[in-house]
Amino acid sequence: MLQLTANNFAFEIEELCRKKKLEYIDAVCFWCDKNNIEIEYVAGLIKKDPVFKSKIQVEAENANFLKKTARLPI
Repeated sequence: MLQLTANNFAFEIEELCRKKKLEYIDAVCFWCDKNNIEIEYVAGLIKKDPVFKSKIQVEAENANFLKKTARLPI
């Protein structure tokens, strides 16, 4: 079995988002259900990948799950 790392987890979630047209948070929940893995476990993987973590954070802020943080204009 392939060991689950933050990088390959993020890749799998990106693929789910692209193929099934899911949001990141929905894709993480779908992946956890499909693989019978607790969300608390993948939270540690998300924390290890700063780029993926920021994507989840922006999505959560836009859905009003988190307070919006100050961002520099891009």
